[in-house]
Parts: sequence; C-alpha cells; structure tokens
Amino acid sequence: MAPETSESVEITARCLCGAHSFTTSVPRSDLPLKASACHCTSCRHTTGALHTTDAPWPGPADAIRRSTTLSRYVFGARVHVLFCGTCSTPLFFEEFRAGPGEPGELGVFTGALGNNALGGDDGKRLVSVVDHIFVGDTIDGGASVWLRETGDGAAGRATRWFGGRGEGEEVPEAWPPVSSLPGADVRSEVADVPVRCRCRGVDLVFRHGEHLAEFEGMSRAELPWFVDPVTHKTFAGFEGCDSCRLSLGADVIHWTFVMLRHLAFSEGTGRQDLPAFPRTAADLNAAVSAQNRDPRLGTLSLYASSPDVQRYFCSRCSATVFYACDDRQDYVDVAIGLLDAPDGARAESILSWSFGSTPSWLQDVAGGWRDGLFTDIVKEAEKWRVERGYPKNWRRVELEEAEKKTEK
Repeated sequence: MAPETSESVEITARCLCGAHSFTTSVPRSDLPLKASACHCTSCRHTTGALHTTDAPWPGPADAIRRSTTLSRYVFGARVHVLFCGTCSTPLFFEEFRAGPGEPGELGVFTGALGNNALGGDDGKRLVSVVDHIFVGDTIDGGASVWLRETGDGAAGRATRWFGGRGEGEEVPEAWPPVSSLPGADVRSEVADVPVRCRCRGVDLVFRHGEHLAEFEGMSRAELPWFVDPVTHKTFAGFEGCDSCRLSLGADVIHWTFVMLRHLAFSEGTGRQDLPAFPRTAADLNAAVSAQNRDPRLGTLSLYASSPDVQRYFCSRCSATVFYACDDRQDYVDVAIGLLDAPDGARAESILSWSFGSTPSWLQDVAGGWRDGLFTDIVKEAEKWRVERGYPKNWRRVELEEAEKKTEK
C-alpha cells in the first residue's frame, strides 16, 4: 500500500457490496478526523459491534441526504442511521440539532472509511478517538478499557464519560474496579442469553444452559475449537477483516461462536410449537431466503459476500447478527454487541476473551492507518490484562506453544 504524500488526502466511505461510495478530499493539516466512540446499549445493538466510532463527515452532505437508495433507520427523535439495505453497512448518522425541517449534521461511521496509508514521519492517523461516551451503559467498561490511546500524540489519552459528552461525571481511570469483574474461571450458569438487535426485529436466544450441558465432561479433543476446555465459555477475540469491518461499520470486530443447535427463537416471537431454529448453515440460508418464511425470523436478512459466505443482519436497523459459511455447517459467528449478558457488554461470564493476543486477519490493516490503531489496541489490552491479573486465554497459550515448537 503506497503512502499518500500530497497536501490533501482523499477519503472514501463505502459499503461492503459497493452499491454506495462517497468520496471527498481533506487537507492533510485537518487530520486526524476527531471521532467519538459511543458505548451505549443502543449503538451496540444497532451494529453488533462493541461500540461505534463516528466523526463529522468532512465532505458535501447534500448528495448523501438526498440518496434514495440508502436505507434510513430512525434511531431516535434526533438521530437517524443511514445504511446499505443490501449488505448492512452503516455509513452515516444524521443528527438533527436545528429546528424542524432543517437538515441534520452528518457523521460517518469510521469503519466505513478506507485504510489510507498516510505516510510521513508524524505517524498521523486518519481518525483520532478523542472521547468515549455512555461508557456507563456497558457495566464492565466494554471496549473502552483498551481504546484509551487517541492516535494523536498531542491529544493524550481519550476522555471517558459515563453519559454523554460533558454530561455528568468522567469515568475514573480505575473504573470499573477489578473486584467487580468476573474472573476468567467464573462462569455464569444462566440458561438463556438474549441475542437481539435494537429494533427487536431479530429476537433470539443463546441456549447457554444447553451449551454447558452438552460439553460438560468432554475432553479437549472432543470439544469444538472455540469452547474453553475448563470453563466451557466460548472464545471471544479481536479481528481486522476488511469485509467484517465494512459489514458492521466498525474498525475492530469482535465475534464469538455458537452451535446453531444452541440458538432458538425468543419466547416473545410467537408460538413455540413450530419448528426449531435452523440447525445447519444450509438450513438457515434456505429458511431466510424462503418466499413463505417463518415469521419468527422477523427482519433477519442475508447478504452473500462471496459464493460460500452468508452475512446475516437486521434489514430494519442494520445490526449484523451472524457470519456463516458453507464449510462449517454446525456453528456461526455471533456479533458480541447483540448479547444481553447480565455482567456487561463484554459478557465475560459466558465468553473467554483473548486479551492481548494477535488479532485475526491482521494482514487487512497492514500498511494503512489502522495498522497503528491495532498496535495500540493489542498493547493496551495486554497491559490491562496483566494489571488485572487475568490469565492468557487457552487458545493463545496453545498457539504460542505451537510457535515455540516450530522455532526449535
């Protein structure tokens, strides 16, 4: 990826399927774009990400506002989300601060922006996260605990707010206290964990109790690769995949993994004497694509980003729900932002996090401005893990031991 060295930088916001692309030029001196990370429950359930990161759109807004092909979700009385109805990418939000009938201010979801290689000796990034808002919603701090570096040396560490910017208290450096967080060996025995989008068009449950019962007593060799051999929590990690980034509109992606037989329709979606939730990726594809589909599927839609990959999302509010592919029929990736776990946004009582390990698909960020972002995140997550006294994830230990053997 060749670095850009001119006095202006061309930035593009685009969706995964390519139906929407908006480009503008920004003076290099105006970079990085000042962004805010929102950790509120609503943003997590509107995207599937652990948080959203938004910056003011620096280009013309009229063409975006007038677009007849962008889907629009009324997020709130003053905020609309503009997304691609084909592939789910959330591109912009429009915030109405002026009077009735006046156009709103446009912000861009930074995950929809390209991974420009800015070059230069200043290490400048395209985006700098200057603050975190509604961190209180997470209960456990969510992703804010490893996103403190702004990417702009002059700005220092990003400010965290329990509520909106400048509203109420700032989040203390040591919040949440380690004593309030579940240890790596502490497991929730909750039977069901809701998996739902913001608009509730997708309303499912992870049958956590069934998951634990099935895998209890199994050896490491018998367990699926994503199940912790001691606690039976499911793996949660960090990912830099370009396609997933565009799908969720987030710079960093966090998935966990669930057997399809451990997913079910919520009791609130109607009759439970109807067929169970699809048990294979092929059956899920067929069910969602059917002309006379099960109404309990609600607004669940799919986009085939490649011939063997299906990305499931809510067609009304844009939330990414699942990633599925043809060569693994019995389980799917589940967007962690949709989980409603009792202990907080990271759902540590049911997930086994690999803090500080090398993210997957790191090659997709190499050479661009996100390269530095991921370097900081890995460093911050590892520092936080060590300070907290949280052990290395079992998958990380296995991979590191395998690497040592190959080096001998």
